[in-house]
Parts: sequence; structure tokens; C-alpha cells
Amino acid sequence: MKIHAGQYKGRNFYRPEGIRPTQSIVTKSLFDMLGQDLDGIMFLDLFAGSGSVGLEALSRGARHCTFVEKDPKCAAVIRQNVELLDIENYSLLNSDAFATIKHLSSRQETYDVVYIDPPYGRDLAKKSLKTLMAYDILQPASLVILKHEKQEVLPPQAGRLKQIRSKRYGGTLLSIYQIVEGDS
Repeated sequence: MKIHAGQYKGRNFYRPEGIRPTQSIVTKSLFDMLGQDLDGIMFLDLFAGSGSVGLEALSRGARHCTFVEKDPKCAAVIRQNVELLDIENYSLLNSDAFATIKHLSSRQETYDVVYIDPPYGRDLAKKSLKTLMAYDILQPASLVILKHEKQEVLPPQAGRLKQIRSKRYGGTLLSIYQIVEGDS
């Protein structure tokens, strides 16, 4: 796999066996929607897999990325990837995504962008939205991006998060939510 743009553009990194990697077209589209310059943002990569999206965010200027991956083999590959690219501004939590959201909230950590790419077929995208609304880890202008299968229909609004865009790539959807102030 390769980094598409930024400081590490063109650099290769490892992908764990048995995961569903994010297709290049989806990654490119995601960062086109976010903008090319991510200087200074705090990025959270939940269900990180290889860490490809968080690595791309760091390459494009994110101040820090927290990778969350429950599978120890995938977490080991993420660690290998950040070492390969000589990245220091990250943290890696080998933990359940939902427990981690609660933990981050208790530490009063907040993020500008939360990227969520759960395994398909388990309705985990919906559960992720509900969990984010139960715990305060979002900045006032945060974006939450969910990569999910088209069969998992997400609500147009979840608490203060309102869906502002959805784009389909074959059987995959990218759904983008933003906080709407004053709504509950």
C-alpha cells in the first residue's frame, strides 16, 4: 500500500493479512472532501486495520493521530508502519473501539476528525454513532466519517451529529457527519 499525498507521498507501508483495505479511490475521495491540508488537526482512526487512513492524515499535516485497533496482529502492523515511516506524533491503542471512546472521554481528549471503518455485517457504524454521542470527544466543528456497507443505513441525524454528505463506491458508502450546534 502507498501514501497518496503529503510528507510521505509515495512511501509504501504494510497491510495485515485478512483485512478489507480501503480502496485508493475511497481514500482519495475522503481526503478530497476533507481538504488536502490537515495542518494541526487531531485525528482519531477507529477500527484502524493497517492504519492507512491515519497515516495519510499524518502525511497531510495532522498534528496527531490516535489509532485504535482491537486485533493484536493489526496493531502490530500499525506499529511497524509508523516505525517504517519514522512517525512520532501518534498513539496506538490495542483496544475495543467503544471502550476506547469512553476512555478518551474520561481523559477529556477531543478530536477534529474521527474516521470509523468497522467490520461489515455487524451494524457497528450505527453503534459507533451512538457511542460518540454518549461520550464527549468531539470538538465543536468536528467531522465524523464512517465507511460502511450500503446495506447499513445510517440516520440523517444522531444527536448533535447531522449527516452532511454521503457518497457511494460500489458496495461501500462514506457518510460524513458534522456537529449541529443547538440541536439535540
